Amino acid sequence: MIRTEDLHGSTECIAIRYTWGMGSEIKTEQYRALAELRHQIRQFLSEGDRAARGAGLEPQQYLLLLMIRGLPDGMAATIRTLADRLTLKHHSVVELVDRLEGNGYVRRTRARDDRRNVIVSLLPRGERMLEEVARQRINELRSNGHELVRAIDRLLDREGKVSGGGKRAGKKKKRS
Repeated sequence: MIRTEDLHGSTECIAIRYTWGMGSEIKTEQYRALAELRHQIRQFLSEGDRAARGAGLEPQQYLLLLMIRGLPDGMAATIRTLADRLTLKHHSVVELVDRLEGNGYVRRTRARDDRRNVIVSLLPRGERMLEEVARQRINELRSNGHELVRAIDRLLDREGKVSGGGKRAGKKKKRS
C-alpha cells in the first residue's frame, strides 16, 4: 500500500529533479536560443526538401527511403514501423510505398513469420536515389552543422553563456 505521504514526497522529488537549475521565469536569452534552434532546424529541413526534389523525389519519399535504410539493427521495415518512425498514418505510408514501388525504388514482401506483415526493402534504384540525397545532406551538415550544434548548446546551457568555440564557458558547479 502506498501512503499519501510517500506519494507526496515522491512527487516532490520528481518535480525538483526536472526543474532543478531552472529559474522561475524564462529569460530572454532562452527565448532567443529556442527561436534560433527552431530556425536552424527548419532551415535544415527545408534544404533537405529541396535536395530531395532536386533528385526527383518528394520529401516524404526521401524520408521513407531514409527510414528503411536507417532502421536500427533487428528492426524490420514494416508499414507500421515506418509509419511510427515517420509519424504518419498507416494509409499514408502505404500510399508512399505504392508510389515508390511503382517507380522501382522499393519492393514489398510478406514477412516469413507473420504473413500479415509487409516488409519494405530498397531496390538498387532506391539505394542510388537515397545515397545521392543523403550525401548532399551529410555534406551540408559537415559544412553548416556547427550552427545547429551551437543553437542546441545555447539552449542547454543553464546560464546562457557560450564561448566562441561552442563550448560552455566556465566550469560546472558541483552540487553539495
